[in-house]
Amino acid sequence: MGVYILRRLALIIPTLIGIMLLNFVIVQAAPGGPVEQLIAEMEGHGGGALARATGGGTGGEVASGGGSRGSRGIPDELLKEIEVMYGFDKPAHERFLQMLGDYATFNFGESLLRDRTVLELIVDKMPVSISLGLWSTLIIYLISIPLGIRKAVSDGSRFDVWSSSAIVVGYAIPGFLFAILLIVLFAGGSYFDWFPLRGLTSSNFDELNWYQKIGDYFWHLALPVTANVIGGFATLTLLTKNSFLDEISKQYVVTARAKGLEEKQVLYGHVFRNAMLIVIASLPGVLVTLFFTGSLLIEVIFSLDGLGLLGFEAALNRDYPVIFGTLYIFTLMGLVLKLISDITYVLVDPRIDFESREGA
Repeated sequence: MGVYILRRLALIIPTLIGIMLLNFVIVQAAPGGPVEQLIAEMEGHGGGALARATGGGTGGEVASGGGSRGSRGIPDELLKEIEVMYGFDKPAHERFLQMLGDYATFNFGESLLRDRTVLELIVDKMPVSISLGLWSTLIIYLISIPLGIRKAVSDGSRFDVWSSSAIVVGYAIPGFLFAILLIVLFAGGSYFDWFPLRGLTSSNFDELNWYQKIGDYFWHLALPVTANVIGGFATLTLLTKNSFLDEISKQYVVTARAKGLEEKQVLYGHVFRNAMLIVIASLPGVLVTLFFTGSLLIEVIFSLDGLGLLGFEAALNRDYPVIFGTLYIFTLMGLVLKLISDITYVLVDPRIDFESREGA
């Protein structure tokens, strides 16, 4: 297993480079980079943009946007100054190589639009995304796995039918619509004012003692997490149910029952490990989705400034250092989570040997 882990860790580097290169090329070909946006603003609005253009530099690892399109009426000297400011005075391949060198030491440069480094922005937004993703994932798994097992054991019963209907309806409701409903009902809308509407903590958080801080934290998370998980039960519950149904029909289960073992011993002593393999395999995707992409609208609705909102705003504003910095972090965490998933495979079922499979 140690050799396999080392191989997978070594593969992370070329995988990261390939993903960054692909996105670099795509962004390089996309029109409307920061230089062109700034030139358009200067031609349309004058002074404010000019001040921005001459106010100081940002990181040179940005990927695209240089060129002279839309530069009519702008002096060549000022155009060159803008390109140097944004790092577009160098060829594309030099910018990409410089970006890789900087990213190897987690130097993501500075945001083009915010007077902060990309790493500072990521660290600042990370608690919101971790809070939403961690608690959402935990709740989804704590409910979906027992529910899926119960549905498999009582397959075809009234409980199985109505619970399937309930989770499918929940899956069909978009999370942001459910979030709006929760606000209307419980956050000062038309009915009750039980929960706060914005932020991860209260304004007087630092003045609270430790148990009040814990309560305040979960008080603010109650509605966003509920909205985030409402559609997450269906896939995992049905996956767990079908996995258990598949295992229950196998010969080793029939043999275990014939030996007189109790149903709980058969279910949790024999079936559980094998049935959980496919559920474990889905964990990295669930984590990445909930941490970084699935909570964007939830963050907007509940005024939670997390990584999803940061990446979305960066894409709209062509803030390339932030785009590539967040992409790098997301990709790296996804690859690490996938490796952790494989290690968990072996812990759950020691019969799995990835090294022998690779050598076959």
